[in-house]
Amino acid sequence: MVKMHNICIRSCIGSTCNYSKRTLKTLCPRVRFAPSPTGYLHLGGLRTALYNYLFSKSRGGAFILRIEDTDQTRKVAGSVETLVNDLHWVGLNFDEGPGKNGQYGPYVQSERLDIYKEYINKLLDNGSAYHCFCTERRLNMLRRDAMRSQRVPKYDNKCRHLTSKEVKEKIKLGAPHCIRFKLTSDCQYFEDLVFGNIAYDVSLNEGDPVLMKGDGYPTYHFANVVDDHLMAITHVLRGVEWQISTTKHLLIYRAFGWKPPQFGHLPLIVNSDGTKLSKRQSDVKVEDYKRNGILPLALVNYITLSGGGFDHVVGEGVRLKTMEELSSEFQIDKVSSHPSRLNPDLLYECNRLEIQRQLQDVKLSEELVTELQELIKKTYPDQKLNISREHVRNVLNWATSRITKVEDLVSSKFGFLWILPAAEQGEINHQLLAKLVDNLETMDRFDEDSLKGYLRSFSSENNVKFPVLMKMLRSVLSGLNEGPGVAEMMYLLGKNQSLERIKAVTRYLSSDRLF
Repeated sequence: MVKMHNICIRSCIGSTCNYSKRTLKTLCPRVRFAPSPTGYLHLGGLRTALYNYLFSKSRGGAFILRIEDTDQTRKVAGSVETLVNDLHWVGLNFDEGPGKNGQYGPYVQSERLDIYKEYINKLLDNGSAYHCFCTERRLNMLRRDAMRSQRVPKYDNKCRHLTSKEVKEKIKLGAPHCIRFKLTSDCQYFEDLVFGNIAYDVSLNEGDPVLMKGDGYPTYHFANVVDDHLMAITHVLRGVEWQISTTKHLLIYRAFGWKPPQFGHLPLIVNSDGTKLSKRQSDVKVEDYKRNGILPLALVNYITLSGGGFDHVVGEGVRLKTMEELSSEFQIDKVSSHPSRLNPDLLYECNRLEIQRQLQDVKLSEELVTELQELIKKTYPDQKLNISREHVRNVLNWATSRITKVEDLVSSKFGFLWILPAAEQGEINHQLLAKLVDNLETMDRFDEDSLKGYLRSFSSENNVKFPVLMKMLRSVLSGLNEGPGVAEMMYLLGKNQSLERIKAVTRYLSSDRLF
């Protein structure tokens, strides 16, 4: 424990954690997110990373990224860079990891092979591991025989009983081999931070597991234990699918004489109807959410709303929390042990609230305006656009209760805000509109209420039905049959833009030429 204390003190320099007589492990945890570089960051992986991050920051600890690439056959080129970019995009900035090395690196397992060789020899020397020379053909025969006999398929531990002389002779002859761990037949117990007390005898359902493969790479189970110990990991928060392996890991810790970290397993994330998320769906990858206009903080809140970890205030509704608020409020004992059901409606509500939040921040609002300007240019190329920063900002403020993502504002429904619409000639009385323009130019106040009152008076004074006038103006202003109220449109477009659009149509209809 002395070594652990020293490590913890070093990791807490400059943090909010201070030394006391209580266990330092509790005050300043070291946690890790350890994905395999096999493709993209999916929602389940993001949830694991997020809860590790929140747990560490809630206690002034450290969040480590470790890449577990020991299965080289599944490694996808460029996936590490993509994964790191996705984590940064969401706001999960790791304290140690690839490209940000601390004193416990390397943080990529394929760069730690010499370390694993050193520690596998320790287990061989103390009799906890052994060389296995069984061929893949023999292992397949064991599996098929077990299936025919309706037994649990598992290795029969044959090579455990080889003498040291037999082992040396086989190695001398160059016989291919792996290294297995000697499971003991006893029930391991641990207290899961999420699920409570767990007890399991792994030897009942498994034969001795492989620790080091024939290609010289460690298996997940071995590298995981060695790395967590050497990197001074105090708490392991991972998916519930690894819960059944934890007792196996505890046996490996015991074989080394090491004190294990505390374990907590996060439940599955499922669809709103309880079905399992599928990689074929477009709502599994973080990249998909990013591409579909979901903002980082909205996605983070969406995950926490479905998985627990926070005190729920009855009647509060959806309240968007910043990363700092989430970190300070997170409680591991509040995480639900039941599958986390996703509610897509909550995602869009979170995104709408995040747009509102960003508009209230000077810097973020400017970035949002720029983002929308670029989106409009991309959507409507080669057209004369009305995208002054003031106009775009006014539209964003107006739209926060009408949209769930910024991309909605470049849909056909809102296209009139940026480009001149095409009005149909047969529905337009250009003489009436010309008269309306002359009167509107004298208006001092061009707000929505004033426009509503004036347009109603104008229709009455000129003997035109109000709905007819509104339909005409809607067509001229937006080219749409339905949408926001006409007075609302005119206020959004502003006096100059509204009058210019009406004038353009009247000029076109009166002269029979394009404007």
